[in-house]
Amino acid sequence: MNLLDANDRKGNYPDSWYAATVEPLAPFAPLEGVRKADVCVVGGGFTGLSTALHLAERGFDVVLLEAHRVGFGASGRNGGQLGSGQRMEQDGLEKLVGQDDATKLWKLAEDSKDLVKGLISKHNINCHYTPGIAHACFSAKEVREEHDYTRHLQDRYGYAQIETLDHDALQAICPSPKYVGGSLDMGAGHLHPLSFALGLAKAASGAGATIHETSRVTSIERGTKVTVKTESGQISADHLVLACNGYLGDLEPKVAGRVMPINNFIAATEPLGAEVAKVLAQDVAVADSKFVINYFRLSHDNRLLFGGGESYGYRFPSDIAATVRKPMVEIFPHLQDIGIDYAWGGTLAITMKRMPYLRRLAPNVISASGYSGHGVGTATHAGQLVAMALAGEAEGFDTMTRVPASPFPGGSRMRSPLLALAMTWFALRDRLGV
Repeated sequence: MNLLDANDRKGNYPDSWYAATVEPLAPFAPLEGVRKADVCVVGGGFTGLSTALHLAERGFDVVLLEAHRVGFGASGRNGGQLGSGQRMEQDGLEKLVGQDDATKLWKLAEDSKDLVKGLISKHNINCHYTPGIAHACFSAKEVREEHDYTRHLQDRYGYAQIETLDHDALQAICPSPKYVGGSLDMGAGHLHPLSFALGLAKAASGAGATIHETSRVTSIERGTKVTVKTESGQISADHLVLACNGYLGDLEPKVAGRVMPINNFIAATEPLGAEVAKVLAQDVAVADSKFVINYFRLSHDNRLLFGGGESYGYRFPSDIAATVRKPMVEIFPHLQDIGIDYAWGGTLAITMKRMPYLRRLAPNVISASGYSGHGVGTATHAGQLVAMALAGEAEGFDTMTRVPASPFPGGSRMRSPLLALAMTWFALRDRLGV
């Protein structure tokens, strides 16, 4: 199954609240004929657009190929949370890679937040960035663990923008009967991800990068030069960057064994009016402690954007709104009868360690993907790290490549059913509260 076609219409954004509220860009023309470039970037999400922007600013001749529209994939559909740290928590990274590299990875993660905020400011991207992400827990045990981790970030990494929340403090922010405490990170934040992606595209084009939409890559031929073919043209380039994330398909089997696509779902309610204070009394995003995570925030027009729900096949469920309403009502029972105006699915990509997979696949081929639900900052920063590596400044990129990346068991054929079994088990644990 080609996920570029499985759930979406060719060349169209999904019917999401994001697509309905963004200031659209005029379509970029498809690739026609043959041309040369210094770098060919495949994929028009955060990684590819950031790569193209940063290379173009350095004077590289860059061509970006996108199968649908820029920001079409996870970059334009996600929860919009710009989180701190890496997807794996720092105490886990300390055990995995040692304290020295764990410290470097924390610094890179801090750089990723600064990069996003800096790009928004530099390019005047109107994506409604707002500070604050709360992490909400369901049990006293989880609260103790969250508070211990918060103090770990404060003490070992000097991170002063996060604070612990007891029951009353969390309820003052998010009055859900399910949550009993957590933390609040004001160094993190949330934004309109499709607006941010389109802002990156506009900036990259303005810097001199060439973008081609509805230009699906059909084959890649490696060599001293890389030849990238689409349905109506081809690029001969000195370097190739694969920035496809969950939509990589069969273009690179070595990456596909370690980066697996999964689906996630979001719903946007009708405007809440007076109900806003009963959902979020402070305009911060929330992510909770379930393995099958719930994440939500308010939109700038006072809707609840709620992400969650379980689906273990690559086809989206027939009723996405019902899929998301179930966990939403578990968190906010009083929203049982609230109207849902938009509901959409998206395909992201995960790795076994939930850490990005950045690698040189050949001297002139780089891949960056596998952000595991932490891509707003990490994917944007990965694009900058890739651009720096191609320009001969590879320290940050090399730090990311040293993170171990196990292949998924079962190979490409069995990985999805095995993941479904694992997700079913973790979902059961969430329901039982163990």
